Formats: sequence, C-alpha cells, structure tokens
Amino acid sequence: MTEPVIVAKGLTKSYGDVTAVDDLSLEISAGEIYALLGLNGAGKTTTIRMLLGMVRPTSGSVTVLGAAVRPGAHAMWSRVGYLVETPAAYPELTVVENLMVAARLRGLRGHRQVDDVITRLRLTRYARNRAGTLSLGNAQRLGLAKALLHQPDLLILDEPANGLDPAGVAEIRSLLVELSLQGVTVVLSSHILTEVARLATRVGVIDQGRLVREIASNHLAEHVRQRLSVSVRDHAAASKALSAAGFHAIRTDGDQILLTDFRAVAEPEHVVTVLVAAGCPPYRLVVEEDDLETFFLRVVGA
Repeated sequence: MTEPVIVAKGLTKSYGDVTAVDDLSLEISAGEIYALLGLNGAGKTTTIRMLLGMVRPTSGSVTVLGAAVRPGAHAMWSRVGYLVETPAAYPELTVVENLMVAARLRGLRGHRQVDDVITRLRLTRYARNRAGTLSLGNAQRLGLAKALLHQPDLLILDEPANGLDPAGVAEIRSLLVELSLQGVTVVLSSHILTEVARLATRVGVIDQGRLVREIASNHLAEHVRQRLSVSVRDHAAASKALSAAGFHAIRTDGDQILLTDFRAVAEPEHVVTVLVAAGCPPYRLVVEEDDLETFFLRVVGA
C-alpha cells in the first residue's frame, strides 16, 4: 500500500487564548488535489504553515513525504513546492533574474528549468520586466513559477488563483489537473468555490480551526439538496392544491413555489398534473440543486 504523502495528527496551534487550529488530522495520498475550504480566519493558512514547518504546532505532528516535519529536518523540502499568501519576489530584479536566484537556491544549474517554467506560466512577455512592476495576477504567476521550478512531488498552495483573471484561473486549473495526472500531489486553499468543485478530488471544510467535514468530489452530489422550482401565476391556489395532494409547498418572493419532497423532484409530472387539474398550470418547472457554495455555507452554519 502506498504511504500517504501528508499525515497530520492532532494538529493544534494556539496564540495565547486564541486557538487558530484545533486538533486537526489529515491524510492525503499521492496524486490527490486536496482543497481546504473555510471562511476567513477559519485556520486554513495556519494549517498550511504547519504542514510546511513554517509554524511550530502547539501540539500534534506532521509527516510529509515520509519524513517528520521538525526543526533541522530538511531532506524532504527539495521535493516540495509552495506558495503561501502573498508571493515574494525581489522587486528590482526581473522575472528571469528572480527565477535564476530561486534556481540557484534550489541547487539547479543552467537555464532550462527557468525557460520551461516561464513558458508554462505564460510569463514570456514579462520575462525582462522588473518584478515590482508586475500586476497582481502576474506576480501570482511568478510565485507559482518559483513553486514549480524544481518539478516538486508535492505542491502546497494558499489561494493559487489570487489576482488572476478568469482566463488565468482556467489556465492554473488545467495546469494543476495536468500535474496531478503526472502523480504530483496538490494541497490548496481557496475561496473560489466553483473552481474547487471543478478541480479538487477531495474537499476538507475547516470551521473555527476544526476539520468539520471531508468529502470526495465525486460524492458531492450525494450531499447536495435538490428541490423542484415551480413558477405559477396564482400562488394561493397552487399552494392549496399542492398541499391537498400531499406536497410540502414553500412559497418564496416573486412567482416561485419550492417543493423539496423526494416525490416532487423525482416525478415532476405529478406536480404538473395536480396544478393543471386545479386550474393553475405552471409556466416553468426546473429541478435545482445546491452548488458547492451552498453546501459549504450549510456545513459551517453560515
């Protein structure tokens, strides 16, 4: 059986009386794209910093690529790429020069890796621009380029799409999927929930420092709620007819009635029959379901 790439057990981080992360445990396998979701201040960035050894936990332990994360343990970091919060760069150096410095720090020789990652992150047009003149989106691309420079086995990213336009977000999504198919493990935090739904293979929801829910993306459909939305012209008559037929009708503002009964969602033709017989035929019927945002907000009680 393949050893997990990341194992965190009972991670807790307190700052005085404030507990930022509370008894959090994770196990992430090779090739996964694991997304941490949470409201601002939920503990996502603190968790990522503990996984990377940037913050020492108050209690608990972390193992990355088979090695315990502790002071003086350096061997595994040559296989890890990361971008945490604001991407750092030397503002007076160009994009190429920043990447050459990063390459030397990684013990890389030559220009091949730098040229490859510039092309991959679509930074060719800005290669000779000073980092301090870059837009937020291109500064983010430079940060991602530095994380990918040494072809890591594990990539840990805090808000990787920050500052990118929609085209850039789609490019980063495609890049991360491509990397995962090559066996790279990706751990990320994000507030762009639609992107997480398209990208992640597994989602962990953090609330007030605790991991409150984990779910595989291919099982998300089992947890979303479905409802039948019915648009009618006579709310009162339609609601009365549906209630008499055994349906639980929820009136909303406007012209909609929502039905959450399993029978209504599975067989909407029965709803149509009831309404037509009552003399108030619907002019619109559609089965709606929660998206990841609705699911997430329900989980954290927001």
